[in-house]
Order: sequence, then C-alpha cells, then structure tokens
Amino acid sequence: MAKAAKETFFLISSEGTGYFYTNRKNKKKGKGENKLKVRKYDPVARKHVLFEDKKLSKLKKKYAPSAASGDTEPSKKS
Repeated sequence: MAKAAKETFFLISSEGTGYFYTNRKNKKKGKGENKLKVRKYDPVARKHVLFEDKKLSKLKKKYAPSAASGDTEPSKKS
C-alpha cells in the first residue's frame, strides 16, 4: 500500500520573532482549504500569539544574520 502524499508547512509567529512550528497535512484531503491560524505559545515573545500558515523561504531572508549578508570580499590592505 502506498503512503499518502503529505505536505510540510510552517506556522509562523505573528509577533515577528522568527519562531515557527512545523506541521504536516494530507495534500489530497485539503484541497481548497483556508490557511491555518492557530493560537500557540511563542517562547521568544514569552506569550501566546497567533501563528499563521506561511512559506518559510521568505522569512529565511528576513531573519538572516547581518554578518552573512555583509561583504563577502576580503578587504585589501596596501
């Protein structure tokens, strides 16, 4: 018997702390379903906040460390 196709999605904190939960849902059963919104605990904000179903790839760029996005070329000394 084949396994059901599952999709991994991320619940992102609405506080903007960068904290997220991961979850999986069946692709076949959830056609046309609305985005999931759940009230869960955010340990960074230290309170319960609304978590929304979003893509994580956009947030990786937003919360990337500033050192990684700086100059990649070594400085030249004369």
